Amino acid sequence: MEENYDLAIIGGGPAGLASSIKAWDLGIESIVLFEESNLLGGVLPQCIHPGFGLHYFREDLTGPEFAAKLIDRLKNTGVKILSGSYAERLEVRSSGEKKILGYRYGEAFRVKCRAVIYAAGCRERSRFEVNILGDRPAGVYTAGEAQTLMDIYGILPGSEIVVVGSGDVGLIMARRFALEGADVKAVVEVMPYPGGLTRNIVQCLEDFHIPLYLSCMVTEIKGLRRVEGVRIVKVDENFNPIRGSENYLKCDAVILAVGLKPRVDLLIKAGALIDEATGGPVVNDWLETTIPGVFAAGNVLVINDLVDYAAEQGERAAESAARFIREGLPALKFKRVILGRNVRLIVPHLVSCVQDVIFYGRVGKPEENVQVRFEEIGRAFKLPIARPSEMFRFKVSAEDLMKLHNEKMTVNVVKV
Repeated sequence: MEENYDLAIIGGGPAGLASSIKAWDLGIESIVLFEESNLLGGVLPQCIHPGFGLHYFREDLTGPEFAAKLIDRLKNTGVKILSGSYAERLEVRSSGEKKILGYRYGEAFRVKCRAVIYAAGCRERSRFEVNILGDRPAGVYTAGEAQTLMDIYGILPGSEIVVVGSGDVGLIMARRFALEGADVKAVVEVMPYPGGLTRNIVQCLEDFHIPLYLSCMVTEIKGLRRVEGVRIVKVDENFNPIRGSENYLKCDAVILAVGLKPRVDLLIKAGALIDEATGGPVVNDWLETTIPGVFAAGNVLVINDLVDYAAEQGERAAESAARFIREGLPALKFKRVILGRNVRLIVPHLVSCVQDVIFYGRVGKPEENVQVRFEEIGRAFKLPIARPSEMFRFKVSAEDLMKLHNEKMTVNVVKV
């Protein structure tokens, strides 16, 4: 089977849904949406806690409520939804035509399109990617797996829990287990500072008297058929284990909240350039990858703090794709964005200096009372507290960017 569309969107999470709706509203009426699951919304349906939508919808919503609002809007469009479909390969012809080879319920099909928005999201890192060795018993779950078991299927994965990773996902999971009556033994974090927002440290750990072990790492999981415990060791500033600091925690489940990685395999195979800092594709200010006519948005572009940002990026990608389909993007010479002092990552990576640009970035280490400075154009933004766990987001106007006469623009985080 082979079908033709103007726009193909890969991923039915918040970025993919928002881009589908926006592209339709902009008059692109030949759109197909790929989604692996039979359920739209990505990870949102299993995130039953509030805190979603404060920016995008101006409401405090749960994950399922946020997804439902987008899906209701999608129902009023003519977007063709291919649920249960997997995009295996993206081919780009010299003519600019794109072909996506996919599978749906075991049947292969091919889609031709003029533009692609890649919004395939991210995956969770495994125990082996963070060097947790030991036995391989039952009871070791990623945070997403545990969340699915509890919030979708109503199954409690364990009664004595150790959470590895103090990012917002790990903190929220610790609270979730506590609310279900489990004994959360500890949240273990290898960094000397917590990875999540301050409000989540208070609301998820301190309010439930859950210990937070900083500068510590889980080195080994013990257990025959079922998890029986974990070995923990303190680490120095270079993350080397400190001899004699070992501790053993008895537990029957280990929850891994050790970070996310953008799902970029399809883009890599298609020839897109990947940024080592973000793990996602290199993009310009149209959110176009290094493959013309292929755009990226959401957690496949950069791991976002807020689902609101993912949806916002989806809309931006849709605006760019619509222009690409109708008239093509202008042929411009892009300027590089350079990571300066205490800037760990930033997107977009290239700017045309002809339009307003929203920059998303993260610092490398925590600081207080700083400015994020876009040096060559003399633009600065105050940041009272800068943490690696908290994404900064600033809009720079086209008027300011037109002051950039160098080939690059350096972004620094400096003390005020």
